Amino acid sequence: MEFCRLGVAGPMMAGMRVVEVAVYRGPHLYSRTKMVRLQVDLGELEQYPTSLLLGFPEKLLHMLPGLERHGCSYGERGGFLRRMEEGTWLGHVVEHVAIELQNMVGADVARGKTRSVPRQTGVYNVMFEYKDEAVGLAAGRLALEVVDSLLPTYLRGLEWLDKITTSPLDAFDFSTALHHLRELQIKHAFGPTTVSIVNEAEKRGIPWRRMDASSLVQFGSGKYVKRIRASCSSLTSEIATEIAGDKELTNHLLLEAGLPSPRGVLVTDQEAAIEAARKLGFPVVTKPIDGNHGRGVNIGLSRPEDVRWGFSQAQAHSGQVLVEQQFEGVDHRLLVIGGKLVAAAKRVPACVTGDGMSTIEQLIMQENRDPRRGEGHEVALTKIAIDDCLLHFLKSAGRTLLTIPAMGEQVLLRPTANLSTGGKAVDCTDIVHPDNALVACRAAQIVGLDIAGIDFVTPDITRSVFEVGGGVIEVNAGPGFRMHLCPSEGVPRNVAAPVMDLLYPSNAPSRIPVFAVTGTNGKTTTARMLAHILSASGLKVGMTSSSGVFIDGKRVMDGDCTGPKSARLVLGEPGIDAAVLETARGGLLREGLAFDTCDIGCVTNVTSDHLGLKGIETLEDLACVKAVVVEAVHRKGWSVLNADNDYAAAMRREAGGQTCFFTTRRQGKWPDFLKEHVTAGGRALCCDLEAERSEILIYDGGGTLFVSNVEDIPATLNGMAGFNVENALAAAAMAYCNNIPLPVIRAALGTFGTSYEQSAGRLNIVERGGSRIIVDYAHNASGLRALGTLVNKMRPGFLTTIGVIGIAGDRRDQDIIEMGEVAAGIFDKLILKEDDELRGRSPGEAAALLRQGAMRAGLSPTDVEIVLSETEAVARAVDHARNNVLVVVTADDIGSVWRQVSATPAVSIPPLSQLPPSSIEMRTV
Repeated sequence: MEFCRLGVAGPMMAGMRVVEVAVYRGPHLYSRTKMVRLQVDLGELEQYPTSLLLGFPEKLLHMLPGLERHGCSYGERGGFLRRMEEGTWLGHVVEHVAIELQNMVGADVARGKTRSVPRQTGVYNVMFEYKDEAVGLAAGRLALEVVDSLLPTYLRGLEWLDKITTSPLDAFDFSTALHHLRELQIKHAFGPTTVSIVNEAEKRGIPWRRMDASSLVQFGSGKYVKRIRASCSSLTSEIATEIAGDKELTNHLLLEAGLPSPRGVLVTDQEAAIEAARKLGFPVVTKPIDGNHGRGVNIGLSRPEDVRWGFSQAQAHSGQVLVEQQFEGVDHRLLVIGGKLVAAAKRVPACVTGDGMSTIEQLIMQENRDPRRGEGHEVALTKIAIDDCLLHFLKSAGRTLLTIPAMGEQVLLRPTANLSTGGKAVDCTDIVHPDNALVACRAAQIVGLDIAGIDFVTPDITRSVFEVGGGVIEVNAGPGFRMHLCPSEGVPRNVAAPVMDLLYPSNAPSRIPVFAVTGTNGKTTTARMLAHILSASGLKVGMTSSSGVFIDGKRVMDGDCTGPKSARLVLGEPGIDAAVLETARGGLLREGLAFDTCDIGCVTNVTSDHLGLKGIETLEDLACVKAVVVEAVHRKGWSVLNADNDYAAAMRREAGGQTCFFTTRRQGKWPDFLKEHVTAGGRALCCDLEAERSEILIYDGGGTLFVSNVEDIPATLNGMAGFNVENALAAAAMAYCNNIPLPVIRAALGTFGTSYEQSAGRLNIVERGGSRIIVDYAHNASGLRALGTLVNKMRPGFLTTIGVIGIAGDRRDQDIIEMGEVAAGIFDKLILKEDDELRGRSPGEAAALLRQGAMRAGLSPTDVEIVLSETEAVARAVDHARNNVLVVVTADDIGSVWRQVSATPAVSIPPLSQLPPSSIEMRTV
């Protein structure tokens, strides 16, 4: 049987095929958890559930014994194995394997789900949680390989997307592949310090985002943004960090302040080092002037030759070497955060204990097998490395690696007690003498550090340093938390908590209000209206929209900025007070939301658009995507829903927070759910568009509040633009739900019009003599119908109406034809154009479908013209814009079209008088 292998497709493929890969970085259609999604086509394997694959479950469990812990749908240990015995499909197996592989390499993940893709037999969305994106994707790839490798030969074969792999792989070797995955995890994982702070932020509900491949993390949003890199924070002074990095200067400042600190001499050659040691008195310490992690530091140098060796070790890390007095006693690390001692640990140098049979080298190898020990700083303890420093230290004590210590004899391996060189830590926080704590806190304050690791040597930490001797030997910026989070002995200390207390004191906010607007039509204008209201209330607003990113009313990025990347830009803007985020379907499907929760979520409507793309085939599918926004509203927030749109109104069942509806129906025509909602004291904004004088009212808590007369809102064109009445209702509802005072809302709506400067591409109007040109983004049939209602109301004042109509090429044929039908029901004459980006269609193909729809609706062929270039189509329409002609342009390139229609037109075609006149009767749209 033919099959494909890693990108070589075959018509009778038996194995799995990866159809699509997505990485969700925020709440999404399937879950609120960050997930990788692999869309997998099982092909012939759809006929082979695990119950029919004899031996497969056993082989898989032998390879991944941890699968036995997976509860799956049964919620108990062994649940997944039970599912395999009963028979489950291989997509589900891939999900669990990807989860287990990540756990095997140290990523703590648990959630996943596998769902069949509607209307596609054998195709599944396989989704699983990840901590690091690169590791999650690699685990997904390896999971597919694992499953494929255990199948009978005639069922094997994989076809991959380039996103998964770019070149064929060698024969599958699980142990090698798992090793590579573990290395990737080590490379990408946060260190213990960063992990602890991130975990503490999550416990407190403080949003965070990784900013680079290292340890730079951003917390909060807008004006509350703070950052850390390991244990250096936004509050850490650069000058203080430089002082701490200069060990001689640090000692000088501490001594000047009367704190116990060793005297030292800075030298640049060996002879100067020996001379300094004689003046200070043996034994001495040598260290690089700006080193860290104990690199190049040596203590107990009692002879000139020892000093000479110590100098060379230090000089390997720094051109200048500090020779210091040596304090007698035990090495301690005192952690000071925000001026307070929060943890203390006694540091024990790397050592081994003899058994009377093993050499020191063998004892080191045994010690390194401790599962707590690993490479670098990512685990509780670091492996002991055999290097020149260790060998020299043994030699100075009369030992070598081949020495066999006696039973119970403890052998020190290094002069210093840093964890990074294999040392251990014993917690002693509760027994530090108050004098010692005060010295440590003053040392941090004098250097100027908000978070400081104080290296403190004293014979007895329980007694005052002024009584027993010792003092501060170093002040460290960016100290590691590992020894306090998981000491070798003693009580672990949550030292991340005081860091978050420092960044966000008790009850201090960490989030700015987030307003998320979605829907098929109206979301851009609603977002702009809302941003206008918030700005009028004195807030500095960041806004994303289909026309760019705006910070405090100034455009900082051009183009369609309705996706999560633009939203993250706004949320990370340090100076803003509120974020208004237009949230489109594309970004939701591609990677989910840019935020974990929002304060106010709004769905303007759900109508036919973008169907047939990315698996969204029906309005029900589209509604599920849009609902992600209101499902992400936090429990104290508000979901604002259009009660006049069945799909939006239905979201009330799953929406987060409290619900506020808006409607343009008169009260007697309200649906039952809205009547019950208002009767029960629920909140709703209403406007009766059938009334002679329409008012926007708020029903809330059994009372009624006046917002504004519709005619006082310029964007509604005295109520003729009914769609902008809906947008005003939505924007006012969101503002009111965020406690913006009604007078501010009223005044702001009263100054929001349809000018290009205020609302580019949304009902922008140019008056030219007795004619009028309207530029609008109406890009689907429902949007055009709404615009057509306005055109019908304007029609009595004009002899002829001309529509310049286009639609994106990635819409379905029936959607494009419907657009043509709707246009024919509105305008007397049509000029059909196409976007510059054809989105997969041939030139003229979309325009031909539009024409087909117009003809089907009864428009005469002589009244329909195809001019594919938008610029040329607009030029042709503008030339007709005279003598009581109404021209409507549904623009793609808004800026270019607006500049074009605003300029003086050139006459290049016969005058309008030669065009056949049309009737001015009202048309049904």
